[in-house]
Formats: sequence, structure tokens, C-alpha cells
Amino acid sequence: MTEPVFNFMRGDQPILVSCPHVGTHVPDHIAAQFTPEAKLLVDTDWYVDWLYGDAASALGIPMLSATHSRYVIDLNRRPDGAILYTGADNTELCPTTTFAREAIYTGDGPDAAEIADRVEAYSKPYHDKLRATLDDMLARHGVAVLIEGHSIQSHVPRFFEGRLPDLNLGTADGESADAGLTARVMDVFATHDAYTAVENGRFKGGYITRNFGHPANGIHALQLEMAQCCYMEEQPPFPFRADLAEEVQPVIRQMLETALDWVQTRANR
Repeated sequence: MTEPVFNFMRGDQPILVSCPHVGTHVPDHIAAQFTPEAKLLVDTDWYVDWLYGDAASALGIPMLSATHSRYVIDLNRRPDGAILYTGADNTELCPTTTFAREAIYTGDGPDAAEIADRVEAYSKPYHDKLRATLDDMLARHGVAVLIEGHSIQSHVPRFFEGRLPDLNLGTADGESADAGLTARVMDVFATHDAYTAVENGRFKGGYITRNFGHPANGIHALQLEMAQCCYMEEQPPFPFRADLAEEVQPVIRQMLETALDWVQTRANR
């Protein structure tokens, strides 16, 4: 039986939560090429769909979640493989090293033909579903908000010095979402002083945020990169910490409620 490329939870609201890096499935023919370090799937956005799922379901917000590991293909990179972050350390469309610079493949990794096959099999269906869902929201409501749910270990020297802030909101330096919406979400974070927060810091939003977020056309995209220490242990086997998660999940719910309130004032006006 073929593993589905994504899971989709339906909802009627003009907000979509996307979780492109939560997948852990690796097809056998790819896993056979992985190093022992790669098989740990360390760089997964562990449990992010769990963090958002209950609130999204209760609020009628649809959610799209990847099933395959980002080591198979990174859904938050350009499908043509072009560099996303100019002047920064970039991981590839089909990564060959982990965030700790460990080799993912025992050999050379996928060639151009294999990468093209993975784009067609995994990346295109996910992005097509994103586009179709947002276009449907836009047609029915006149406006749509995309919230990209991500997480990362709190210390990754390859990408940033020191400890990452807890809540990292990215809007491509203001280009992917209305400034008023962004300000309201940051206000939510400010009311929860147990967590540090930053706007358009080290994480400004990846390919999905930049490609789909076009405020002039009615689609607003925000990426939230959360430090994993807020809800889990950051060492293998990466256990979920319910005691920590129950503290941060109300922040996520309030963010979704705030976005919903904002978008409802603009729908079909």
C-alpha cells in the first residue's frame, strides 16, 4: 500500500494550517541509502500537527500535514532547487546533510532524475493541495490566511548563534502578510511572558510563506518557527512533553483565534 503524500483535516474557516515538516515516512528504497544518523530523522518538526490539531479542529480550521520526511524532500524549498536564502547556509531541496552537517546518504545521494521524480511524487501534490485550498477560501470568503507551523531545536549552530527565541514569526519582512495581522499575532505572544518572541528574525518564512503569501491578492501567510524545548525533549528518542505542551498550546489557540477574528472582519466585504 502506498503511503499518502499528505493528511488533510477539513474545516470551513478561511484559515489554513500547513505542517510541511512533520512527516516521518521514508520509502524503503530511500531508507536503504540512509546513514545511521539520518535514520534518526533528527530534523523533523516533531509533533507540530499535534500542537495545532485540537485548536484547529475546534475552530473549524483546516490543516494540511506532510507524511514523508523532509529528508525525502523539503516541501518548504523551491521545487526547481534554486537557493532560497541568499547569503545564508542553505539545505537542499533533497537534503544531503543534517542540520548538524552529518551525511544523510551512504553514497552520493539522489541524482537529478531522482530529484525530479520526488518533486512530482511528493512536492507537487502538497503544493497543489495548498493552492487549491487557498483558492477555494479566496473564492468563498474573499480572503485567506495561511499559517505555516514549524519547529526546530533551540540550539542549531549551523543556522544561528546561541539559543533560538521560543516563538519566531516570519512574514518575509512584511511582504507575505498584512502588517495589522502580524502585529495582532505578536501582541498575543507579548501577553505570554513565559515565552520569548521575535518578528522576522532568523526565520523570516520559507518557500511556502513567500510563494503563497500575497496580501494584495487576498492571501496572507505567516510562518511560526517554535523552539522545540517548549514542548518536547530535544534528544533521541525525542519524547513529547505533555506538561510543557499544555502551557504553549493556549498560545497557539489564541494565535489562531486572533487570526480568525482578523480574517472574519475582512471576509466578503
